[in-house]
Amino acid sequence: MKEITTLGIDLAKNIYQLHGVDRHGKPILKKTVSRTKLLETLGNLPPCLVGIEACGGAHHWAREIGKLGHQVRIIAPQFVVPYRKSGKNDANDAEAICEAVSRPSMRFVAIKTLEQQAVLVVHRVREAIKAERTALINQIRGLLQEFGIVLPQGAATFSKRLVEALADSEIPLDAVSVFSELRGRLLRLEERLADYDRKIARLAQDETARRLAEIPGIGPVTATAAVATVGDARLFRNGRELAAWVGLVPRQSSSGGKTRLGRITKQGDSYLRPLFVQGALVVIRHLGEKTDPRSQWIRALVARRGIQKAAVALAAKMVRTAWAIMARGEHYRLAASG
Repeated sequence: MKEITTLGIDLAKNIYQLHGVDRHGKPILKKTVSRTKLLETLGNLPPCLVGIEACGGAHHWAREIGKLGHQVRIIAPQFVVPYRKSGKNDANDAEAICEAVSRPSMRFVAIKTLEQQAVLVVHRVREAIKAERTALINQIRGLLQEFGIVLPQGAATFSKRLVEALADSEIPLDAVSVFSELRGRLLRLEERLADYDRKIARLAQDETARRLAEIPGIGPVTATAAVATVGDARLFRNGRELAAWVGLVPRQSSSGGKTRLGRITKQGDSYLRPLFVQGALVVIRHLGEKTDPRSQWIRALVARRGIQKAAVALAAKMVRTAWAIMARGEHYRLAASG
């Protein structure tokens, strides 16, 4: 029997599709296995290149399959689609993954460790709490408008302003009791959010995270998210490649030697990208009268392109700087980023 050299696996919840080829690319294995039999099946195969699509559980399976001696690569879904020959089904997906993983120019997703995934769990839950808090504030704000009360924007002082608005209004007691209950829910959410902020502050004591936090505009949240999401930055050849992975490079539509650049691609991590942009906006808002080269560059960029575009450009620069710090073990140097 010919030996399998490349294997594509279409992951699902309970049933997994396998597609294996030999060194000539000829299919020699097409098989469906259950979740409980996957590792047993792969354990009986000789070590080979295994490709899986990035999805829920992909990093877990990549670690487990790697323990069996296989070389595992995770591929972003958008890079698999061009290799699907016909309609979408499990067998065609597994074949497409098998083909994609063998391409020498293919980009792969770094396999996350258990520690990295644990950090991201903290971030995901914190983000969910923030979303719930925002939804609750919007609900309270909308209900108050029914009584002609409009509170200023901002979550930081909303609870205090709510108390002041209720004290100065003629809202019936039945409605006041409801607003009091909603305020209690809001305070509990803020306590939970503060607790997760403390957890992230502890995680930010990591050496790489501390060095990233030296970059203006990057705090504990962005630093720990970057370390956990990017992993080994050396997988990217340069900072621009990492910026493209985050989705902070212009979309290109070029032909005939003419280069046309559009809006940013937004094809990268949807959690990490906004963190860098928000950090860039903070830097812009606090420029003040600073005269260092970096501040002068930012001020000129804002004057030319406006705050929003300047924030995106600065965020991309911050990502490139972050790559240098993570990939080379460097510390932030102001002169080098000016």
